[in-house]
Amino acid sequence: MPDAVVIGAGPNGLVAANLLAAAGWSVEVLEAQPEPGGAVRSDRGVHPDYVSDLFSAFYPLAAASPVLGALDLAAEGLRWSRAPRVLAHPLPDGRCAVLESDARDTAAGLDAFAAGDGAAWLELCATWDRLRRDVLGALFTPFPPVRSGLRLAARLRAADGLRLARTMLLPVRRLGEERFGGEAARLLLAGSALHADLGPEAAGSGGFGWLMSMLGQTYGFPVPVGGAGALTAALVRRLERHGGVLRCGEQVTEVVVRGGRAVGVRTARGEAVPASRAVLADVSAPALYTRLVDARHLPGRLLDDLRRFQWDFATFKVDWALNGPVPWTARPATTAGTVHLAEGVDGLTRFAAQIAMGRVPDRPFLLFGQMSTADATRSPAGTEAAWAYTHVPHRIKGDAGNDGLTGRWDRGEQEAMADRMEHEVERWAPGFRSRITARRLLAPPTIESMDANLLGGAINGGTTSAHQQLVFRPTPGTGRPETPVRGLYLASASAHPGGGVHGAPGANAARAAMRRRLRR
Repeated sequence: MPDAVVIGAGPNGLVAANLLAAAGWSVEVLEAQPEPGGAVRSDRGVHPDYVSDLFSAFYPLAAASPVLGALDLAAEGLRWSRAPRVLAHPLPDGRCAVLESDARDTAAGLDAFAAGDGAAWLELCATWDRLRRDVLGALFTPFPPVRSGLRLAARLRAADGLRLARTMLLPVRRLGEERFGGEAARLLLAGSALHADLGPEAAGSGGFGWLMSMLGQTYGFPVPVGGAGALTAALVRRLERHGGVLRCGEQVTEVVVRGGRAVGVRTARGEAVPASRAVLADVSAPALYTRLVDARHLPGRLLDDLRRFQWDFATFKVDWALNGPVPWTARPATTAGTVHLAEGVDGLTRFAAQIAMGRVPDRPFLLFGQMSTADATRSPAGTEAAWAYTHVPHRIKGDAGNDGLTGRWDRGEQEAMADRMEHEVERWAPGFRSRITARRLLAPPTIESMDANLLGGAINGGTTSAHQQLVFRPTPGTGRPETPVRGLYLASASAHPGGGVHGAPGANAARAAMRRRLRR
């Protein structure tokens, strides 16, 4: 009988299993899919000569994470690579907002848009440098983050903390307008906020845009050499080296509870897998509490709160094998790993508003990845392994475009949406479509079928909005990995601190399980 059963071999589940195994626990990880990784996987499914990341691709949070850093995955063969430029956002007039790998170079580029914007950017960087250690400590430890929180509070008092707190709570449009005279810096911040589901007018989007921009400025947007799957492979090797067991193709259908305590799980094949100490669930909060745990073991208030659980945006993604580099009109974009495509902050607002109204955007904001630019091993020399994703509503009420998209996402609707995205790329890179050798379409139902945690392609395990963060994640009064069932821990992005590949929810759950065992 293993000490712990971990449900799900996504990055959080594998991090949790690694920490428990290294502490001497016997651990068994059960993964529903035929391979591990969750949203951190890669394949050659678009073209045999091209490595494509199925879901996540760039990992600034992984580079910053003390959780992953402590695992020393370099010893398991993991190597990182970075593009010459971190991020680019072309403008209609051919200019380009650029997040360079050096803050001084970023500042110089911003000054070309408006004198003084470079100094304002470096001021944001200086604030980040003062607070970085404690911000990351607060972000990647269980809520409430006592030690890092106290240090951060002391630093904020010394740094005119109320004004800084106000800045972080601002909508990103307002933050950009208050701090910068030119459009470039505003675009870098606003586009970064939309890596989550935070539009330019959302409260707190300024803080998230600042955080993502500063992570990119400090760590870049690194990628695992050879594909996202290399990160998963390193986690699996480390787990197995410490005696952990991974079983794929094993869907868990029930958490077995006796006497108010989780004592194991049951699989779709009817197998009972006992756990003598703990069950850790790298699954979404709605899945855990409404499908895996019988309602009689849960407080009615929790189940009522879950009816208000909000997912982040649905996602539509296209992977391409290109026979040459993307022909960007704005040349700095050719050396950036990540490119944002939207016509100014107003374009981002329009995009977010259309989603809020339940309409498929007619001019989708695209987050575009140039993987061969970031890692030359991804495709033959002179070619590009590329992808782009955009967001759509979960419940579609209409199409803001002319294709009559309804959300059925049959083959015709998928092709129409992919064409819409490619036409958008063509606006910024004329001739792009002529370089497509092959493409793969991942509509919201397809993404969910490949990873049940990504409901409709919701990539953050629930909204990043303030009403579902900290003590409100996944429901009010929680904020920690412990659940109402003794010995059962939530170890997914539905728990604090939320989405992104950093391993914190898994680490928090593992540490909570070990602490409880020590207290007994």
